[in-house]
Amino acid sequence: MLYLALKAVISGILIAAASTVAKRYPGVGALVASLPLVSVLGMIWLWSEKPDADNMAAHANATFWYVLPSLPMFLLMPILLRHGMSFWLALTLGCMVTVALYLVMTWLGPRFGLHL
Repeated sequence: MLYLALKAVISGILIAAASTVAKRYPGVGALVASLPLVSVLGMIWLWSEKPDADNMAAHANATFWYVLPSLPMFLLMPILLRHGMSFWLALTLGCMVTVALYLVMTWLGPRFGLHL
């Protein structure tokens, strides 16, 4: 239980740091947020719990393919916000597009030999 709490605290600190930096320096905050910190931490936690090279390779490969459907959200949201849409609605629509693209990826991926 202590290990789970430690993982949550470390992960939370990184997210808080990114949002705090972004208040003053949006570009730097975006850079910090764009770093694959969650993925790297996830791989560290996974490796410490199950040091299996094949499992880690499969995880890293699937992570790459699942990042791709999330990218359009970061193009859609600024467009919507700059056209006067509220933040919450733009975020909701961005998330909905991302979920739809994840579903497409999980449907199409195996048809092209991707093991997600």
